[in-house]
Amino acid sequence: MKAYNPFVKLKSYYFKLLGWMIFLSISALSFNQCTQDYTSSLPKKVDFNFHVRPILVQKCFLCHGPDPSSREADLRLDTFEGATALLEEGRKAIEPGHIKKSELVKRINYNDPNLVMPPPESNLKLSQYEIDILTKWIDQGAEWKPHWAFIPPKITLPKKFENSKNEIDDFLQQKIVSHKLNNAPTAEKNSLIRRVSYLLTGLPPSLEMLENYLADSSSNAYEKMVDHYLNAEAFGERWARHWMDVTRYAETKGHEFDYTISGAWQYRDYLIRAFNDDIPYDQLVTEHIAGDLLDSVRWNPDNGLNESQLGTIFYTLGEGKHSPVDIKKEEVDRIDNIIDVTTKSFQGLTVSCAKCHDHKFDPVPTSDYYSLYGIFESTRISPKPANVTYHQQKDIEAITTLKDSIKIFLANKWKSENISLTPKHKSIEKSHTESADFEILGDFRGAHLDGWKSDGIAFGQKTTLGNPVFEKNNKVKNLSVGKASSLNFGSGVFGALRSSDFIIEKDFIGVKTKGKNATIRIIIDNFQLIQYPIYGGLTKKVNAENWVDLKFDVAPWKGHKAYVEIMPGQFEKHVYQLQKDAFVETKYALSFNGDWPEIPEILPTGKNTDLQKAIANWTKNSASPDEIDAINQLLSRGQLDGNYPHIKEYAQQIKELQNQLQDTSFFEGITDGFAINSKIFIRGSHNELSEEEVPRGFLSGIFSENRFRSEGSGRMELAKAIMDPSNPLTSRVMVNRIWHYLFGRGLVETVDNFGLQGKLPSHPELLDFLALKFQNEGYSIKKMVKYMVMSQTFRKSVEVPDGNKTNDPDNLYLANFPIRRLESEAIRDGLLMVAGNLDTTMFGNPVPVYLTPFMQGRGRPHQSGPMDGNGRRSLYLEVRRNFLQPMMLTFDRPIPFSTFGKRNVTNVPAQSLILMNDPFVVTQAEGLAKEIVTQKNLSIDEKIDAIYLKTLSRNARAKEKEQAKIFIQTLAKNTEIPEQEILVNVEIWKAYCHSIFNLKEFIYLI
Repeated sequence: MKAYNPFVKLKSYYFKLLGWMIFLSISALSFNQCTQDYTSSLPKKVDFNFHVRPILVQKCFLCHGPDPSSREADLRLDTFEGATALLEEGRKAIEPGHIKKSELVKRINYNDPNLVMPPPESNLKLSQYEIDILTKWIDQGAEWKPHWAFIPPKITLPKKFENSKNEIDDFLQQKIVSHKLNNAPTAEKNSLIRRVSYLLTGLPPSLEMLENYLADSSSNAYEKMVDHYLNAEAFGERWARHWMDVTRYAETKGHEFDYTISGAWQYRDYLIRAFNDDIPYDQLVTEHIAGDLLDSVRWNPDNGLNESQLGTIFYTLGEGKHSPVDIKKEEVDRIDNIIDVTTKSFQGLTVSCAKCHDHKFDPVPTSDYYSLYGIFESTRISPKPANVTYHQQKDIEAITTLKDSIKIFLANKWKSENISLTPKHKSIEKSHTESADFEILGDFRGAHLDGWKSDGIAFGQKTTLGNPVFEKNNKVKNLSVGKASSLNFGSGVFGALRSSDFIIEKDFIGVKTKGKNATIRIIIDNFQLIQYPIYGGLTKKVNAENWVDLKFDVAPWKGHKAYVEIMPGQFEKHVYQLQKDAFVETKYALSFNGDWPEIPEILPTGKNTDLQKAIANWTKNSASPDEIDAINQLLSRGQLDGNYPHIKEYAQQIKELQNQLQDTSFFEGITDGFAINSKIFIRGSHNELSEEEVPRGFLSGIFSENRFRSEGSGRMELAKAIMDPSNPLTSRVMVNRIWHYLFGRGLVETVDNFGLQGKLPSHPELLDFLALKFQNEGYSIKKMVKYMVMSQTFRKSVEVPDGNKTNDPDNLYLANFPIRRLESEAIRDGLLMVAGNLDTTMFGNPVPVYLTPFMQGRGRPHQSGPMDGNGRRSLYLEVRRNFLQPMMLTFDRPIPFSTFGKRNVTNVPAQSLILMNDPFVVTQAEGLAKEIVTQKNLSIDEKIDAIYLKTLSRNARAKEKEQAKIFIQTLAKNTEIPEQEILVNVEIWKAYCHSIFNLKEFIYLI
């Protein structure tokens, strides 16, 4: 046993201590070096937006971001003021230009788990590269910038490069050179026409177009081919389907019974026409947000239809429940979805994240969310006539002119009479005296609509007081007493009369009314799907020749916001229908407790009336009930004549024009209600409200001044704010979408999120250049598409040059064209086209969805649609939320609940199984086979080429032909088909065509 030597242990401690000292020296040296000498991979100039902010957002904002509820140590790193503020210890997290004085630099370099930031338990450890970036940035002065997307775009002209077709190539070539990449060659003409045809129209090129382009050797052959597809009607169908993803297009509401969204398909047709006609994007956006409020309507030049109003269907495409227990929450959820879709679609921001608290990453306070909430709470859902035309508007103007002419004619005749009238009776004056047990909500017995809003044309903008009433022989019988009437332009004409919003405080709401095939509804919290078991009592049909008292029990909804809605027509399973004889008239509406109260009639006061003054006021639509009564007494006594041939002529013309006004087609649209400023929902709960209201307005991070008027919903102001040329987001977001649809990945990959959680732009200068070009060229989508497609970048081959996979594995810099898989619609439509089964009919009602035995559930249609959708393009197939088409879902069409500007691109076994086994695919293979077999003059090699040309836009290669012949001959042998029958046997060629449909090349662009 060795003797104990105390110096051994001492020596051991000495070396341990020496080791720690060396380690600390090296650490200090490393810390020193990170403050002065940086790795060569760091950028020469550290940019806050592109290098620093992403680190802060991902690693620091959780505890030191904009949300005060989760903020630690009272330190904010989302603002310059917060990051450079004096902390309790007398230090600053960031001291610009002084890394040794910056607490942040010390804390991110600590090894002690109790001191290092971010703390180990957060699992947000910084890499050495990130530490060096932050350190170098502070060393360079810690320049702080607003988020890149909120900085106005500016033009930066790129360096010119040889072989560039336009500035796109120059911008990209800078990155390609700096990353030592090689450009792919130009793609072959077969690939180019297939690429352009599919990406612009969603269909493969026809054999005629393919042949013409391949034979065209002119210098502008490519441009002519591009122009052909830009001007094809299929262009609008392709790009409308893109936008339908953005606006969560569906034709039913989902949930338990999957009720129909009335006329949703008319929005789809509106989009197709808009993209084909290259309607400027600013016009398109304005029509989506406020198309019903435009002073200058966009009329369809072909059929005279009002196109502008159809854009607002966008708001009604969301989901809906028919019997929510919490009716206010249903409104909150609906408006939240509208805010989410509106801000993602047009601004690329996730504003709905600010519903419960200030946005944790983006400069969107909760107050911004509720300023938008008030806009949409002030907007009401309403049936809208789709067949409103320019000619109808002219007819309405003509009828109004004729009615005025009748008044003027009669007034001129009657003014010559010098009659003094003493009323034969005296009665009570109009009284609005209200007891505690009732309150008048609307009284239409005077000249005006008592503050109610008239939508459509049926009710006009005033009551019937003073309107001439004609006998069957068109003689003027008398002048009408005051009432709200939908018969201003005859029966079967759409209109709706709605009260202002009020809080339900009494047990009942009553309406004195009469009519035929009409409806009166109590709309609570903007809820529309009114039916039993919960809400059925809130709607009543009107079918009464004489005045009746309709009584609604609203006691269960005391404290809720509501309005009264009166309209001709009726709802069947929540789809509005207007019968030809439908009309409704109303004297007043009131709320009350107990029995129906005694309401004093409005009768003449019995005061003497000057006839000349009464006639003058009558012609100006300002006559009082007394004055109308005076004129009626003279008419009844024969002292005033109402029988003039000239009047009969006017009346006949009015009847003829009114017969052309009846509305037959409707969609679920929107209309302006009364201005509501919302309160903030504390922690997002609609049951806990702030005391202060938030004025309706736009995002304060973009426009600090509130430009909204006090009246109306504010949708028009919202549209103007979004399309304001100084808005830094709108044009960027749209050109980025176009780029994404053409290249498969946006310059900002997160196309719906330009906020701090989104990806940074790969080419920011190019994005700004395109955004400003888009603005300066009148927001033309087709011009921007052509500009991108004409670039050399778009024409490159998909071939990856040597070395590029190492330096740019994700092909961010587009040295080659990215391989693209076709979308579900393009795959299905391509199958139909190559098989000769595509029906190119445009527009109209959707084709009912094909229901497999596995598609079961409530709301299931009674009958299935055809398996092949009648050969129509995929965007014409019905989109039922509860019964979505399996093939579309399998190939990644998004479920329509929010904005999806970027589809998932998956590769799953179910896709191969569909292409192998789906009866629809097999049917298309048979269609192509029959066409090939009928071409009896072709050899087997020529038949194979014909199939390749139709499906892949190229001839088969020698090896492919050899493999094809082996396949065909083997199949013939196994099925005992004689060799001489091979060329005409449908089953053999059907199997071969089916195998081609299963090639990756068939569903990819290469």
